[in-house]
Amino acid sequence: MGSHSHPLPTPVTHAGAEGLAALLARPGKAVVALDFDGTLADIVPDPEQARAHPGAVPALVALAPHVASVAVITGRPADVAVRYGGFAAVPGLEHLVVLGHYGAERWDAVSGTVQAPEPHPGVAAVRDELPGILERFDSWRGVWIEEKGMAVAVHTRRATDPQGAFDALRAPLADLAARHGLMLEPGRLVLELRPPGVDKGVALREYVDEIGAETVVYGGDDLGDLPAFAAVDTLRGRGHPGLLLCSGTGEVPELAARADLVLPGPGALTDFLAQLAVHMG
Repeated sequence: MGSHSHPLPTPVTHAGAEGLAALLARPGKAVVALDFDGTLADIVPDPEQARAHPGAVPALVALAPHVASVAVITGRPADVAVRYGGFAAVPGLEHLVVLGHYGAERWDAVSGTVQAPEPHPGVAAVRDELPGILERFDSWRGVWIEEKGMAVAVHTRRATDPQGAFDALRAPLADLAARHGLMLEPGRLVLELRPPGVDKGVALREYVDEIGAETVVYGGDDLGDLPAFAAVDTLRGRGHPGLLLCSGTGEVPELAARADLVLPGPGALTDFLAQLAVHMG
């Protein structure tokens, strides 16, 4: 991989081509921000078994010295993403930042500690009521509740009829969220109830401002990444070049349609990051 002979894939949009050109011309002015599940880690039936793709950490290590910052922005608690990603105490990733719970939490490799606010009181109330709500549905068998500390997620991937269970639960869970001052965030066979005012777009914009980055790259795979895509569009409007990456083969058409580059899953995405590093070298 020591040569430039392997060409980079071409973004399908003009704005994406400009973003990639700016990234390669001035990598030291760029932030590379990435979602975790489905982007740096393959989607698996049990979220507790999710681990970073074997190529992810080596790609980030190769990229980090060339860019202003590498950040992981995830709906998971920051410490869980760090553990499942294998991001702690990695030579070359001394300045990695993980923004967990959509940016409500922050882990810095420099200190190795997490900064987090107090949980929203609605989360505990929702957690208590959820089992009773799920039991009213025939299709609830196999539906699984994931504790996220500052949020609660209901996964239907393991249900007998995953899409049917997802569709049936969407409205009652939206009502439950609203009753306790939370919002419902749908994803790929997952419904997450979490506090309002926290999303990946807000987290990304604030981080780009903090670093003073000129160019921003963002990669994601699900509906929860749309606010980050929108943030990149906003930043482009302010003169910041941007590059939007979608991990997947069209599982989330809304995201794929807005991406500059669609890469078929975490393996391809981490290959692309490693290639970028070679072209910067």
